[in-house]
Amino acid sequence: MNDWDVYGHQWAVEMLQQHVRHQALRHAYLLTGPAGVGRRTLALRLAQAINCPTPSAPGIPCRACRVCKQIEAGQNVDLMVIQAEAEGGTLKVEQVREAQRFLSLKPYQSPFKVVLFLRFQEANPNAQNALLKTLEEAPAHALLLLTADNAEQLLPTILSRCEILRLRPLTPAQVASFLRQNQVEEKKAQLLGHLSGGRPGYALRLAGDEKTLAFRTEKLDELRSLLAANRRERFAYAEKLAREKDAFRQTLLLWLSYWRDVLLKTSGAAASLTNIDRAEEIEALALNVDLPQARQIAAAMEKALERLENNVNARLLAEVTLMDLPKTRSKI
Repeated sequence: MNDWDVYGHQWAVEMLQQHVRHQALRHAYLLTGPAGVGRRTLALRLAQAINCPTPSAPGIPCRACRVCKQIEAGQNVDLMVIQAEAEGGTLKVEQVREAQRFLSLKPYQSPFKVVLFLRFQEANPNAQNALLKTLEEAPAHALLLLTADNAEQLLPTILSRCEILRLRPLTPAQVASFLRQNQVEEKKAQLLGHLSGGRPGYALRLAGDEKTLAFRTEKLDELRSLLAANRRERFAYAEKLAREKDAFRQTLLLWLSYWRDVLLKTSGAAASLTNIDRAEEIEALALNVDLPQARQIAAAMEKALERLENNVNARLLAEVTLMDLPKTRSKI
């Protein structure tokens, strides 16, 4: 942990602190990386660092004053947070214009007005183009912060006008350590360190989401049963699976992570498993399938996810996916 209370990404914290201390702040920053890796937290720390009236040191916000607490909650009068209405939705041009009106006014109580665009990869082309003028002619009191999964999702003209910070996932051990510091018990911290894909924010949310963890257990148990199921049982399960698109998608994601682990085992790779609590059954299953078969099933899961997003017939997709699973003599 560092003096911005950001877990990991020490290089990014130090760089931004230097920009604040030396009054070398860029007018726009793009923070990229997978959701839950710390993009939003880092952006808010920067907003606090430039607007905190009582910093503990240059570039280090106190995080205890009224301004810092308001920014932490996303409710400060000189901060605007803009995002699509729902994750996976669309950030619209009207929202960008609202931000432009906000930035055209002088700050109310702070040195800077800050606009934070979350998940800017969800901005439609009109919205991205509308932001270009502000990026080119930002007022001296304006700071624009954008987050996105990766830079390649945005227009090159947007990228050329931003300082880009590419945040990388942490190691499972680092995430587990972060969770232990947040009072998550050891065994659960170890598991979530692997399941989180190196994203501490996501891991912490998952630690308190027993419903999602129970769903994972249920779907992986059902996958094991399906491997020993006959055609009639698989068709019956496919009918149930296809009823709700989001649950179908989440199930495929879980099964994909499981089959990637099987693929690792069959290939003899030394990489760590994602589903470490299922290591024994994954190893047993790896003895029942060969490498080409494991690779084929993992690829089929990826293709099924792509087809589901393209709105193919969900029932037919579920049936094909289940019929392609290998048949084992008994539940592994």
